[in-house]
Amino acid sequence: MSERGTPGAFHRVDSPANPIVKELRALSMKKERDRTGRFLGEGLKLVRDALLAGFVVEDLIASADSLSEGPVGETAAEVKARGGRILAVSHKVLEKLSHRENPQTVIGVFRKRLAKPEEIGGGGFWIGLDRIRDPGNLGTILRTADAVGAAGIALVGECCDPFSLEAVRASMGSFFHVPLALADETAFLAAARANGARILGTHLSATQDFRGADYSAPVILLMGNERQGLTESLARACDELLLIPMRGKADSLNLAIATGLVSYEAYRRSAVADGK
Repeated sequence: MSERGTPGAFHRVDSPANPIVKELRALSMKKERDRTGRFLGEGLKLVRDALLAGFVVEDLIASADSLSEGPVGETAAEVKARGGRILAVSHKVLEKLSHRENPQTVIGVFRKRLAKPEEIGGGGFWIGLDRIRDPGNLGTILRTADAVGAAGIALVGECCDPFSLEAVRASMGSFFHVPLALADETAFLAAARANGARILGTHLSATQDFRGADYSAPVILLMGNERQGLTESLARACDELLLIPMRGKADSLNLAIATGLVSYEAYRRSAVADGK
């Protein structure tokens, strides 16, 4: 076996029973991600995004035939030059690690990185998510936040793990471009006050149409839990509560869709204000 940091060298792993595979498969469990500070992500683009964003890529796992040349080979060389380990693996190993029958040919192992709770609300437009539970929703919201140029996302209270394979996969690489901060309600509200950020929350009892709100920065768009909406304490703490009007029979929207609607309205307003 080769040492980390030796350009061009890699480990060969063909059997799903290999101890290295067992070690990496354990990262599918939150407790192991918390213990090690590491997480998995699937796809060459995602690995490229991580490198561009300055994340530590500890391992690059790829099918042996893809490592010889082309974009995968070039990316592997960059990971190796930065001290990462390259694993050339069989298709069965890729299936085992991705938990899918048709996995992509590249998987990365990354070192966790988070923004500090004190940063919440600073630097422009933030999105706050109160007790979000669905990693697919979180990944989609990360893509939206990236697209509108959000300064960051605050995960408030007991949320799904943003470092899960499902959340990272759903973000399509935007995970590495949008700062994430974790905070309880007290820390979230303290940061918002310290940074002079107004909090705009969506709520079914609101009367203010989201299209008429003031989104001038610094501002935090606060979205509630998929089933329960905002907690009473967070709703009371909002500077303004916003309503997304609906003409049909539906009484609510998917969280990621609702966040996208309001985020793009905030983006449109800021772009108009900036003359763009």
